[in-house]
Amino acid sequence: MDIRLEGKPSGGRYVATVDGHEAEMTFSRSSPQLIIVDHTGVPDALRGRGVGQALAAHAIEAARAGGWKIIPLCPFMRAQVERHPEWRDVIS
Repeated sequence: MDIRLEGKPSGGRYVATVDGHEAEMTFSRSSPQLIIVDHTGVPDALRGRGVGQALAAHAIEAARAGGWKIIPLCPFMRAQVERHPEWRDVIS
């Protein structure tokens, strides 16, 4: 699955396109070291296919690579963090 970043200095979104449908995880940048994940949207056609999980994992890897932390405001992202204790190194 290809996930791309659409960003600007104040925030952005990770976007996955699968079978012509687009899913997203949006975030705002609170500081150079902190982002707030505030929304995950997966269309019905893609539900149950792991697209939201892939977006969450991508955000975690991006945070590790970029040296920043994530505040998981989005309920979906919060639930994923609870399921993946190995992600807590980048959760604020």
